Amino acid sequence: MSKFRVHEIAKKLGMTSAELVIKLEELGFEDKKAVSMLDESEIKVVAAAIREEAAKKDAPVPGGKAALPKPAAPTPAPAAKPVMPKAAPKAAVKAVPVAAKPVAVPVVKTVPVKPAVVEPKYVKVSEIKAKAAAKAAAAIKAKAEAVKPEKKAVVKPVVKKPVKVKEPIKIKEPVVVVEEIPEVEEVEKEVVIEVPKIETEVKPPAPVIPEGPKPVFKVTEVTTVAELANKLKIPVSELIKKIMSMGMMVTINQKLDKDSITLVAAEFNYDVEFVSIFNEEVKEEEVVDVSKLEWRPPVVTVMGHVDHGKTSLLDAIRETNVTAGEAGGITQHIGAYKVKTPKGEIVFLDTPGHEAFTAMRARGASVTDIVILVVAADDGVMPQTIEAIDHAKAAKVPIIVAMNKMDKPTANPERLKQELSKYDLVPEDWGGKTIFAPVSAKKKEGIENLLAMILLESEMLELKAVKEGMAKGVVLEAKLDKGKGSVTTVLIEKGTLKVGDAFVAGFFYGKVKAMMDDKGTKLTEVIPPTPVELLGSNGVPNAGDTFQVMVNEKEARAVSVRRNELQREINIQKQKHISLEGLYTEIQDGKLKDLKIILKGDVQGSVDALTDALEKLGNEKVKVSIIHRGVGNINESDVMLASASNAIVIGFSVSVSQAVTDLARKESVDLKLFKIIYEITDSVKAAMEGLLEPILKEVVIGKAEIKQLIKIPDGFIAGSHVSEGKITRQSLVRIKRAGEVVGQGKITSLRRFKDDVKEVLAGFECGISVENFKDMQVGDIFEAYIIEKTFAKL
Repeated sequence: MSKFRVHEIAKKLGMTSAELVIKLEELGFEDKKAVSMLDESEIKVVAAAIREEAAKKDAPVPGGKAALPKPAAPTPAPAAKPVMPKAAPKAAVKAVPVAAKPVAVPVVKTVPVKPAVVEPKYVKVSEIKAKAAAKAAAAIKAKAEAVKPEKKAVVKPVVKKPVKVKEPIKIKEPVVVVEEIPEVEEVEKEVVIEVPKIETEVKPPAPVIPEGPKPVFKVTEVTTVAELANKLKIPVSELIKKIMSMGMMVTINQKLDKDSITLVAAEFNYDVEFVSIFNEEVKEEEVVDVSKLEWRPPVVTVMGHVDHGKTSLLDAIRETNVTAGEAGGITQHIGAYKVKTPKGEIVFLDTPGHEAFTAMRARGASVTDIVILVVAADDGVMPQTIEAIDHAKAAKVPIIVAMNKMDKPTANPERLKQELSKYDLVPEDWGGKTIFAPVSAKKKEGIENLLAMILLESEMLELKAVKEGMAKGVVLEAKLDKGKGSVTTVLIEKGTLKVGDAFVAGFFYGKVKAMMDDKGTKLTEVIPPTPVELLGSNGVPNAGDTFQVMVNEKEARAVSVRRNELQREINIQKQKHISLEGLYTEIQDGKLKDLKIILKGDVQGSVDALTDALEKLGNEKVKVSIIHRGVGNINESDVMLASASNAIVIGFSVSVSQAVTDLARKESVDLKLFKIIYEITDSVKAAMEGLLEPILKEVVIGKAEIKQLIKIPDGFIAGSHVSEGKITRQSLVRIKRAGEVVGQGKITSLRRFKDDVKEVLAGFECGISVENFKDMQVGDIFEAYIIEKTFAKL
């Protein structure tokens, strides 16, 4: 069932959004706004209600006594009724050939009538009714018959005006049709609908089949009223009036949020496409001549489950030992390498294998041409294997399966093929399209065949790039180096990058001071698709940010400043300000706890991935708030921020000076350093569980039966026999009578032979008194229990 927004329906009904919202509230539709959706059944209800209301407004027309021009028409109608039965049949037949005879009859009868002045009004109304009858092809009997002679009477005075002569001619055709159709009641319904804005009422269902696509314009999430008016190609004053009519007070330079822009655009029949602030300022280059496109090497991403041998396979391909330097056997950040083979070059991206780096893996798939899915032949499909398949499919990238560890005796490639075929990765020898390459990274077997398959796949993809013009690419990684400053790893996608070029990368800008490849060799210029480390950025951009060479450093700086301003405005709009009512609701609903963290890492990609992993640990009771994150060592500023906001400081692959450690101890700030990703998530998870309310569990420890009631000044002591377990002085008791609880409370006195004791075991007798309970009877059962607290788990 199709749905439409309230403001769209209002436009079709000829109403404002505010008027329709008020009408919806009257009809019982609660919490409806201009952007709310209504289905077809609801639209019919609203249209029917508006139709009824319009009919009531026009109800005086058939028999009213109002003095307005429209209601004046019905007044002569009753006088004409007795005349019509005689004149109508003859007049209808002779209307076309002889127009003079019927004209004289009504004139003679109406002239002696005193209100002779009414005739001009009477004539105009008859014309209006005639038009309505022509459109609807019907009229009420009394009205229709009354209209016929009036039309003839109108003919003579109207003949003087050439414009109106045409109208009676058009009217005569439907007049004959009216005589042929005796069923005037159905016609009446049509007339009633036609008179009160039929065009606006019949059109709500019309949007079901749009005539064509709406025009689309592109804006950022933060756009001023003036900028929006320019996009809509209308005067600013007109746009401000429209926005104010929608209930928003704005000025020409005021920023509009995403929802407001969408709503305003819909009012002017536009669709909006929100673009990143990184794409708005940099002008798109002109379409390049196809003749300038040249073949380029493929960009290959290596993906797979942890410990299935991704880095080992890449190491075997590069014939260098990088695996030993990875802490815990897990790749800690994205690396990019260019490998030369006898048949051509291949660029490899090494994505982290741990599941915490899902976000980084997705970024790797977004810049790649081919995915190498590494699966251990002895282990089969694992959770991260499925993740990698999903990311590759989402990026619409072809997959080549590398069946690793084929040298092991437990390797079972056929089982692996069967498992992967469930995920639409059917091998070529089974009639599918997926290439399966058996390899052994340890013994370096099958490597050449895998490289040949990669190059074969790249030939089918016909990968080409423009090597002329200003360079453009993607930031793969960025980090701070003590001696070099900001080091940015960039994959150039088109154009040529040279030393000295001004560039903008994300929110930062700079000038290329030096470039190195993955082996540390200095380069003066780079063509696509080459991964390089470059120096010169004034900050650390995020992995995945666009890298664009600008005309000069001044222009690059202007773009960077503009982006930072826009991002600051977006952040301000997204800030949530809590009210006292909201705070009370949070406390009452779930006593929401917040674990605040300051996160520092060695590279930006690791920080992003950790942020994503830690924020996913939260639930409806406890949430993780990363109040600050950055690249580099932990400093005194981080510790002071943690002290002020009651946060913990977590460092990943970074160091801490003795002065910072002493300050953290002095300020009682919890400072933790880690080298392995999953140790951080485990530690934070344990801290979050400590914030949860403990689970209270009731444990019954014993039962005792009252055998005798002993009178004391303050009441009674129950002489009891412990039948099960034990009764302790600290326990709580329930008093049961005939299986039903009649009271409960805390033990105030537990005695044995006039001595106060801490506990009485089963088989012994004792005296028990309970706080605030005096109605004890012989035969009652004391059920003693304690409340145990257990730590809640996430």
